Amino acid sequence: MNDVSSAIASGFKHHYQRIIERIHGLVDPLTDDQIWSRPYPYGNSIGHLLLHLTGNLSYYIGAQIGATGYVRDRPLEFTDDSRLPKATLLGNFDGAVATMTAALEKQSDADWAAPYTAKGMEDVGNRFTAFLRCAEHLSHHTGQIIYLCKEIDVGAGRKA
Repeated sequence: MNDVSSAIASGFKHHYQRIIERIHGLVDPLTDDQIWSRPYPYGNSIGHLLLHLTGNLSYYIGAQIGATGYVRDRPLEFTDDSRLPKATLLGNFDGAVATMTAALEKQSDADWAAPYTAKGMEDVGNRFTAFLRCAEHLSHHTGQIIYLCKEIDVGAGRKA
């Protein structure tokens, strides 16, 4: 990996790591019941958002760039009623992050510009943009998790 590829991978890894640490910091103090609670009937639980983020990274980076063979069931990410324990959710999420990090470290200059397309990202064009969109997606849902944590705290009688 040359200097440019290394700088791009390092920048992405740093950004992803900050988000991942934030998610862990938000989720670690919660109980399994809190993770699966839905403060609003029209919204998602933190658990479903974690399933979704895991599926997103596992598919768009893991399967499409890392060739892991991961098969995604996106609708199930929002409807799964198995209520996995927090430790399992975070372990699966961390596994997807590790796969993403490994894929990042393997990118060369040519790889960043390599054509990329996947269901749901037909307009991306190249791998650099795929990594960028996944970072954006993680940030978006982290904001939702922050908000849900505040609502859970308020619901538990604590100030947000």
